[in-house]
Amino acid sequence: MKKVFSIIAVALVATMVSCGPSAEEKAKIEADAKRIADSIANALTESMNAAVSTATDAAVATATDAAATATDAAATATAEVKH
Repeated sequence: MKKVFSIIAVALVATMVSCGPSAEEKAKIEADAKRIADSIANALTESMNAAVSTATDAAVATATDAAATATDAAATATAEVKH
């Protein structure tokens, strides 16, 4: 009876080992992982570029407003000095 159980155990172990993914399946899994990683990288790059663009636009608008305010203040001060 021990021999029968040993043979069955060996057969089960051999079956489990042979059930792993094939080389073709492994290659597909790796290709899918690379595609997903590239997709994530592209999304992050686009997001960062959009954030930089938005921040740059906001900084330019703020600087333009500050320059306009300074110009107005200078014009007002010059007008007051002339009177």
